[in-house]
Amino acid sequence: MEFKHIPVLYEEIMTLMDAKPDNIVVDCTLGGGGHSKGFLMHMQGRGTLIGIDQDPDALKAAQNNLAQYNEQVIYVHSNYRYLGDILDHYAPLGVDKILFDLGVSSYQLDEKERGFSYMQDAPLDMRMNPAEPFSAYDVVNRYTEAELHRIIKEYGEENWAKRIAQFIVQIRQQSPIRTTGELVEVIKKAVPKGARIEGSHPAKRTFQAIRIEVNHELDVLKITLDEAVKRLKKGGRLGIISFHSLEDRIVKERFKYWASDCICPLEMPFCQCDKISEVKILTKKPLIASPTEAAENSRSKSAKFRAVEKII
Repeated sequence: MEFKHIPVLYEEIMTLMDAKPDNIVVDCTLGGGGHSKGFLMHMQGRGTLIGIDQDPDALKAAQNNLAQYNEQVIYVHSNYRYLGDILDHYAPLGVDKILFDLGVSSYQLDEKERGFSYMQDAPLDMRMNPAEPFSAYDVVNRYTEAELHRIIKEYGEENWAKRIAQFIVQIRQQSPIRTTGELVEVIKKAVPKGARIEGSHPAKRTFQAIRIEVNHELDVLKITLDEAVKRLKKGGRLGIISFHSLEDRIVKERFKYWASDCICPLEMPFCQCDKISEVKILTKKPLIASPTEAAENSRSKSAKFRAVEKII
């Protein structure tokens, strides 16, 4: 299948990230290279773009999409959790722009065999890096009921998490749950009919939770954000596109912490923390897709973009 991925909030991101000639720009989730192509156009044949992706299909697609700029691009097959090591090697003196486009790509959802989608029957997989041994099959068939309940509740924010976990454990005792279609049927049985009539697909939140668990998405994000802001030069910008409330909450909290010049408890009579503000927040509220973009690209409906500028 051709790797298709429409970059969300493209114009807004190009404006706020403001890539310039001679910049070193890091795209931590390169995908098909849609945002990176825009950065390279703004860089006018100068500077360097470091494109990171753990999905080899994404890297191949980006190399094709960015072929005219390949002399400026460093392609890195890795997870952004290793951002520090990557930048130690390629940009030890710091970088000017860093972008994260979190979550799963349109291509990964559409590629049936990857097992991300609850709309297609495929082997339970959900690995963003196919070389990793741990998959959705392991979560669904080997986690305890308590562990399943926790991740579905915490990462999926699913009201029926406990019941879904119970049904998964009951069904897998008869035989392993091997495909996305089988898992969807289990979830449909667990979620009461009245709750299924309203709102989104009953499996959406559970699939999100399992995908986050398989790829350690939230744990990696927390660690990497601090590494990213540390690597920015003064005046550099960090932008993050998130697609669900858990990611956005982490991003919002880190931005607030970096921008604060005191984190002492309110009851303290004077500051003793020596905290200094590291960034200026460029987006008081997250940017969201326009009605036109949301109508043209359904993935953009849940996208939120936040950005900061390094001030020290």
